[in-house]
Amino acid sequence: MEKTTKGQRPLDVENWKSESPDRDEAFPDAAEVLKRADDEQQLGVFRKITNLLLKWGIETHGITPTTPDARTDKRIYQMFWLWFSVNFNILAFGTGSAGPAFFGLGLKASLLVLLVVDVITCTVPAYFAVFGPKLGTRGMVQCRFSWGLYGAMIPSALNVFSSQGFLILNCIIGGQALAAVSDKLNDTLGIVIIGVISLVITFCGYRFLHWFESFAWIPSVISFPILLGLAGKHLNPTSMPSPGPTTAPNVLSFASFVASSVISWCTFTADYGVYHDSTAPTSKIFLYVYFAFLLPSVAWHMLGVAFAAAAPGIPSWDSGFDDGNNVGGLLAAVLSPAGGFGKFLLVLIALSTSCTCAPTMYSFGMSLMAVGSFFARIPRYVLAIISEAILLPLAIIGAKRFYATLVDILSVIGYWSTAFAAIVLTEHFLFRRSFKNYNILAWDKASLLPPGIAAVLAFCGSFGIIVPSMRQTWYTGPIANSGTGDIGVFTGGAVAVILFAGLRYLERCIWPGR
Repeated sequence: MEKTTKGQRPLDVENWKSESPDRDEAFPDAAEVLKRADDEQQLGVFRKITNLLLKWGIETHGITPTTPDARTDKRIYQMFWLWFSVNFNILAFGTGSAGPAFFGLGLKASLLVLLVVDVITCTVPAYFAVFGPKLGTRGMVQCRFSWGLYGAMIPSALNVFSSQGFLILNCIIGGQALAAVSDKLNDTLGIVIIGVISLVITFCGYRFLHWFESFAWIPSVISFPILLGLAGKHLNPTSMPSPGPTTAPNVLSFASFVASSVISWCTFTADYGVYHDSTAPTSKIFLYVYFAFLLPSVAWHMLGVAFAAAAPGIPSWDSGFDDGNNVGGLLAAVLSPAGGFGKFLLVLIALSTSCTCAPTMYSFGMSLMAVGSFFARIPRYVLAIISEAILLPLAIIGAKRFYATLVDILSVIGYWSTAFAAIVLTEHFLFRRSFKNYNILAWDKASLLPPGIAAVLAFCGSFGIIVPSMRQTWYTGPIANSGTGDIGVFTGGAVAVILFAGLRYLERCIWPGR
């Protein structure tokens, strides 16, 4: 029997595993143990502020898992609207436009790649979303059940940097779109506006985020068909400039880039279901989130491809696009025939990027808390302010080289997050096999969690194939250079599965029950 701190009930792992999904029935005081852990994490200097904010309705909960009695919100459809809003905006437009603008692909090749990759890869973040309601754990806490307490610090730290990378891209695109509305605005001011709006939303927390995202998609949905209508006469494939030859390396590199942009959300999605119904069917949660990713991704990715492919043949579009460095300028050129109404739509489109920035900033705080006990004692709302302070100067600098920044950030995030996803899903489907087989009270107890050796070795081993398989502006590996293009996401994920399955089996033999 594991020793515990004074006054805490011992944990019977086997008894826990045999219980129903309402695992707190095995430990009537589980809710109190988790609540006390959450309270004790707060640094004393913040407690008075935290208590005041709690009275105002601001979320103050940290990374302590929520118990089933707190996971009662039956509005699972909220998870659809949240992720639909996150994806139905011009960041996805920018990702799709990279096909012609950066990888040199034609319209047909780009569209085919997007369709295949989106249909397959949207399954990954959708399944990770299920962990939130079922286990009540944030994404970087849930991964401790495969990575161990100390091993999980690695993906937690990487997710902190990934969150900032996403924020930089979102703010750049939103800032550029705002700057295109008027000569009195520039990219820098636009980035600051988007950043501040996102901070306000994030500061309020989980429930306000869900409420905001339930309606935030509306302006983008209104703007989308108008964009298509204004641009329709220019989107005839026969009149578009002929692209260069379609090569396998460019196709695979673009596929890897798009896969990275989708799969990398898997480290975030569990964070937004920890108060939702733990008894909801897995299939229901999965399908809501899957289509919330698939529908907007396909729509905006393909619109981005079409506009970027047509831009070189239309002087006003090409000028606004600025050699592929200004997505906002391209949209402004498309909307210019609508005059003042077009500028109004562009403002709505630009502000919609806050739909993506806010949850990303939220997960920045949750991931940083999971890195170590010191960070866990800093309230979430303070970490959101820290994220804002880091974000603004980096986004202002990154705006000068948009596509190089976009491809570098999303690809690098995709490399590690694909290997991460492979490890977590292998643990779940091959070794756990059921949500009942997670001892949630062990979330911060190293002696009850896996040692993490298998996960760390598999993760490091996956980079043995990722590095020679990558193709970036700053480095091209020998495999990628041999004619395959960038296949690091695919090879890294496959190797991570193989290595982790074997190593985890040995780990469980040496440390049974963990």
